[in-house]
This record gives sequence, structure tokens and C-alpha cells, in this order.
Amino acid sequence: MTESKIYLKSKKDRSLVRQHPWVFSGAIKAMEGHPQDGDIVSVHANKGRFLGRGLFSTQGSISVRVLTFQDEPIEESFFEERIRSAFRLRKNLGLTDNAETEIYRLLHAEGDGIPGCIVDVYGQTAVFQAHDIGVHQMREKLAASILEASEGRITAVYDKSNETLPRDYRTSVENGYISGSDDGLREFKEYGHRFKIDWVTGQKTGFFIDQRENRAYLGSIAKDKKVLNTFCYTGGFSIYALDAGASMVHSLDSSQKAMDLVDENVALNGHSDKNHESIKADAVDYLKHLETDYDIIILDPPAFAKSMHSRHNAIQGYKRLNGHAIRQIKPGGVIMTFSCSQVITPQIFRDTVLSAAINENRKVRIIAQLHQPGDHPVNIFHPEGEYLKGLVLEVE
Repeated sequence: MTESKIYLKSKKDRSLVRQHPWVFSGAIKAMEGHPQDGDIVSVHANKGRFLGRGLFSTQGSISVRVLTFQDEPIEESFFEERIRSAFRLRKNLGLTDNAETEIYRLLHAEGDGIPGCIVDVYGQTAVFQAHDIGVHQMREKLAASILEASEGRITAVYDKSNETLPRDYRTSVENGYISGSDDGLREFKEYGHRFKIDWVTGQKTGFFIDQRENRAYLGSIAKDKKVLNTFCYTGGFSIYALDAGASMVHSLDSSQKAMDLVDENVALNGHSDKNHESIKADAVDYLKHLETDYDIIILDPPAFAKSMHSRHNAIQGYKRLNGHAIRQIKPGGVIMTFSCSQVITPQIFRDTVLSAAINENRKVRIIAQLHQPGDHPVNIFHPEGEYLKGLVLEVE
């Protein structure tokens, strides 16, 4: 089969020369051939110079996700080596054979050289999410490579791509096991803390692995503190605070299912309603009318913006949320505030929190800056991969 070629407009090759792995539809001058969604295509500068090779898509603004900037064939061995490299990194991070931490991210899209591919590991099960049609079309080969590279550590691969693929394609996709099987709801450890995780019906792949080190940070400061964990989902931050000896933890979410999961995880870790309460409420409304003097407030909302079109409204949402927390927290209290919106850069997020602090007229100091952990690596040529931003604020 003849490989289709993509030719870019004049001066639109600059980002690829800097090895940024995205080709936007507006940069394309012409196409040689008739590529279909998921096809591997070569990308060329205006006058024909080879720039890279990647996966083609007509869905969304990104037309090509570049896999390599070398003029090399994209064969099974290409992906096998990328997956082996990903395993080596996680092994070096102490994650692949750790009895106290059974949860980690194995493949982080551009950060591991396979754009559009996310794989999270829970014990012996890998949960696969494709954000690109071409990646999903290769799922069986990728799953086989994951099983082989794991050397027996992983025995099942579950495909949960229905919610992440482009809308026009996902209607024909059903979630399910590519290889092996499991019951979809099991208990796993993270730094010794126990969690029930449901990758079949839970959000994302079942757990927010990217907050692991930030949960540990909370554990280091939570002893004897009153803690409010908003947007708590499964209660990850809550469990770390309780295990660290917090005097009281309130876990807040608008979802009853989240409340049920939190209560299960609280009991699983040996705690009771003596020092924990689940609150089903809207976070902004709750913060507006706060009656408890909290020592620590955690703001970990879902992504307020998933595209540039919604970024302005997202900034206003972050500003309101942080403003309420800054106004209500007790003097000397700490706020851990996060944004996981890719289109909200670290500087925009910091400026937004600054604006909220100015409006509330309180003295605010940044005492720590938080990020995603090492198993969510950032390709230095793809700054968008650094999506998780966190600030720890001390408010007087």
C-alpha cells in the first residue's frame, strides 16, 4: 500500500523542526494520496523535505500525530521498543515491582512516544484508552506488546476507549477486554493506602493516578488538621489525610456514586465517621456558605476547559472557586489548588489564582508548586503534556 504524503504550507514546518508532534489541519497545503483515519502518513515541508511520520485523522484540529521525526518505517517493532522503554522507566521509578504501590501509568501518550495512547496499570490489569483512531485500530497489537514487555506482571488488558475517541468514531466502539479478564472492581495499594477501583464504570481509567505524589504531600502536613477535600471522587486525598492523623476530614462531591466509593475506601483503611464525613454538594455553593474553620482545603476540580474555545470561561471558573476558598479559609490555613486543563498553562493558572487573591484582599504565599509524577512524563518538545498544575497556598 502506497503511503500518503502531507505537504505543509510555507513556514508551517517550524514547529515540526522543533520536534513538536502535532500537525494542525490549518497547516496543510496539499495531500498526495487519499489517507483514511488511522493511516500512517509522511509529513513534508512546503518544498518536499521530509519532516516526520505519524497517524492521520480527519477528526478534530490535529490532523497528524507524529510518531517519529526519522525517515524510518512504522512497524510492530517500532511500538514494541516504545513500550519496552516505557516499562524501563517505570521500573527505574520503582513502580513495577512495588508491593506497596500497585497503581501506575505505563504509557503517557506523547511523553512515551505513542501520541493518543494512555495505559494505566492496576495490579495485573492494564486499562487502555485511545484518544486517536489509529491507536485504537492497533489496540490488539499494542496489547500483545504490553503483555510481552511486562514479563508476566500484566495478565489482562481492558479497552476503555469509548469515552475518549472522536465522537463520530466512538459510537461503534464498545469497551471490553482485549486480552484476559478480571472482575473490574478490586482493591489496590498506593503507598500502602488501600483503594477500591472500578475501571469498568469509574471515571477515566478508574483512579486519578496523576495525584499520587500530591496526595503524599498532603499526608506530610495533615496531622491534627481539619481538612476539606472538594471534588473528592474516590477520596484519594481524604484517605491520605486520615491515615496521617487528621482530626477531621470532610469529603465533598456532587455525585452519590463518589460518596459511596469514598465511604468504602474510608472503611477499607480502618476509619469511621468519627473523624470523616461525606458531603454530597456542589463545591462552589458549599464554599460560599462555609461554616467550618478548615486548616486545609483541597481544590481538585475536573478540567474546566478542554479546548481553547472554552478557556476564558474556565479561567473565570477557577477564579471564582479559588476566591471562595481564599475568603473562607481560617488564618494560617493552607489551600492545595489544582488545574488539569491542558489549555490552562502553569502561568495562566498562577495568574488566575493571583487575581482571586487580589480580589479577596488577603495575604497569600505560595509554599509549594506541584506537578504530575514521573510516570506521567513530559516530552520536552511537547509542553502541552504538562497538564497538571498545583499550588500550595498559605493564607493569612
